[in-house]
Amino acid sequence: MKTRGDFMQDVIIIGCGVVGAACAYRLSRFRLRLTVLEALSDVAGGTTKANSAILHGGYDPEPDTRMARLNVEGVGMAEKICARLDVPYRKTGSLVLAFSQEDRALLRTLLERGERNGVTGLRILSGDEARALEPELSGEVLEALLAPSAAIVNPWEYALAMAETAVRNGAALHLSCPAAAITREGEGFAVTTPKGVFHSRYIINAAGVYADRVHELIGEKAFTIRPAKGEYYLLDKSEGTRVSRVIFQCPGPMGKGVLVSPTVHGNLIVGPTAEPSGPEDTANTPRGLQTVRELAVRSVPGVRFRENIRNFAGVRAGSDRGDFIVEESPTVPGFFNAAGICSPGLSAAPAIADELARLLERKGLALEEKEDFIDTRRRVRFHELDDGVRNELIAADPRWGRVVCRCETVTEGEIIASLRSPIPPSSINGVKRRVGAGMGRCQGGFCGPRVQEILARELGVPPEAVPLEEPGSYILTGETKEAWA
Repeated sequence: MKTRGDFMQDVIIIGCGVVGAACAYRLSRFRLRLTVLEALSDVAGGTTKANSAILHGGYDPEPDTRMARLNVEGVGMAEKICARLDVPYRKTGSLVLAFSQEDRALLRTLLERGERNGVTGLRILSGDEARALEPELSGEVLEALLAPSAAIVNPWEYALAMAETAVRNGAALHLSCPAAAITREGEGFAVTTPKGVFHSRYIINAAGVYADRVHELIGEKAFTIRPAKGEYYLLDKSEGTRVSRVIFQCPGPMGKGVLVSPTVHGNLIVGPTAEPSGPEDTANTPRGLQTVRELAVRSVPGVRFRENIRNFAGVRAGSDRGDFIVEESPTVPGFFNAAGICSPGLSAAPAIADELARLLERKGLALEEKEDFIDTRRRVRFHELDDGVRNELIAADPRWGRVVCRCETVTEGEIIASLRSPIPPSSINGVKRRVGAGMGRCQGGFCGPRVQEILARELGVPPEAVPLEEPGSYILTGETKEAWA
């Protein structure tokens, strides 16, 4: 097996969902040799691309847990990171609804819990006060807990932006590069992958639903990941103003329940369910989608599900510990786990990264800050520009004026820019996540073939070699031939 690189890395991060990306972003500000290994063909390809896109206030986790502390810290950090790295973000606030006396008692528990966790601005509203803020709420709502600090974000661009910034600052990212074996090598580790063997002093395990398996490549069993699937509806922008805040029902044993929420793209998202599942079970089911519909209309009766443009499911990586696992392995010194990162993992990600940086420093890793660290990022969104700036772009390169995706007004220039970015896409869905082509009402029915054509041309491959997502998810397989005479 070929060895990658002549130099021992300081840190290898296994996994580049939002937690791995946040770790890379945090550590890339220091003078370190840093490598990120991602099993999929793109960053943010697992739980990070299929979730509720909520930055939670922090009233739900039990006090004095890592989950509670890191949720509140992470939400406070996210707003600044999104501003620096040009990630769509909106502080909407949230409401948790009570429909019964039992629910009203739970709201008071959540209020007390949130105050102990350090969440500010929490208050309980009467049903009428809640409907004054959100007129579409059910008349059956008795009370609601208002959390002004909750926000919505573009989750995959949040992870991508942090990963891109890490790469711009010298981190090495290897995609389609799963860890197949990990062994001790002196005081460090050797990680065997399909692309060779990588060497490092320390490892951060941010492998999501596979974090327990990655740990067990070298250590004794320390925890078990318990995946849970959540199914969703994504509704057209015609439903995007149905509510202006994130609307929750009271949480239960399997999570925060079915929510109704605006998205930063102007749509309405409804879901999720919470069912035990396999780590890759992202199939929608009639039963799951029916459950979402039945529960959602209890909160917001007017939701028009006929405006649905997409159903999807995501898998969350809960664990048998019931709390975030952010620690050095008890059996493998120098191996650090970021595991069991279920909801509110998106909210907590940058705080988890800070925690791991502190643990690494205590272990002996020198964290010397770079004087030339790049901590800004800007992406051109053509539909947001004024006519003067648009005309300047088109004059410099006519491709900026060629609209490829009519629904979202995405131009060829934006797609080309994504292909010149620090982490370029290699699939149609990779383009979709970066610039929005295919995210609109027709879901790529119009622009998909054109995106495929552009990718084939720019990557120098035949059109049938361009996948929808992972290698092998081909749209074209060859020329069609008549099967009859």
